[in-house]
Amino acid sequence: MSKQPQKAQGHRARKRFGQNFLHDHHVIDKIVRAIHPKATDALVEIGPGMGALTEPLLEACGKLDVVELDRDLIPILRTKFFNYPDFRIHEGDALKFDFGTILQPGQQLRIVGNLPYNISTPLIFHFLAHHHMVLDMHFMLQKEVVERLAASPGTGDYGRLSIMAQYFCKVEPLFVVGPGSFNPPPKVDSAIVRLVPYDVLPYPAKDHKTLEHVVREAFSMRRKTLRNTLKRLIDAEALEAIGIDVTLRPERLTLAEYVRISDAVFDLKSAAADNADTDVTHSDALNNDPESQDEY
Repeated sequence: MSKQPQKAQGHRARKRFGQNFLHDHHVIDKIVRAIHPKATDALVEIGPGMGALTEPLLEACGKLDVVELDRDLIPILRTKFFNYPDFRIHEGDALKFDFGTILQPGQQLRIVGNLPYNISTPLIFHFLAHHHMVLDMHFMLQKEVVERLAASPGTGDYGRLSIMAQYFCKVEPLFVVGPGSFNPPPKVDSAIVRLVPYDVLPYPAKDHKTLEHVVREAFSMRRKTLRNTLKRLIDAEALEAIGIDVTLRPERLTLAEYVRISDAVFDLKSAAADNADTDVTHSDALNNDPESQDEY
């Protein structure tokens, strides 16, 4: 792969798309070895850019789907990989793309990509929401995002992203990539991370949407204690009843403890809904009772 600046290859990296094109052959080889693509894989690359990673992936497995938002890159990619009949380009936003359309029955996606820094976290949450169709993910991300994904309770990096990623996936940071491996070079270090969705969740919640809500509330004011951050969802007495120390800050709790809180909140909501249904039924019964009607 040529290491010429992107301008010389007919395309200038665009800031609004968060483009930093990888050109370091040593790093590219390490990424491909980590992915270990096979001909039977349902492999999809997010944001192929100038095709630096695309080329060795195609050489390894012969077929590849890519999702690219920058329409100016589409003809460059089509020309570069015209001799691969099973190379398919999907123009559009990965956040809105229906990945189910490229899956064959019985397959799961292997997703790879140098994710734009400005939308990496929303993209990760998007993929987590579709974890059931994903075999694994290998992403190039800002190093601090990888640190947040893999963070342990009690650390400054631990937060909503850590908990939700670790709820769905085994998170494995692989290696750091310096700015000089990109054109233009970013101002921060990058890192490669592997995310492998669990076949069986280690701590399954009764309702993962409730878990997301609980975690979002908990970290909305991470300097405050759980007594304060979760008071809109569950009171201190109920938290203490399930063994939660309400004087702790949100980063001190484990994933298992957040699932315990989520299940308690879900049970409270379910009980409230059941009571509301009972009240409505009782009200309907009164309204249908001739003796309860007004005499008009």
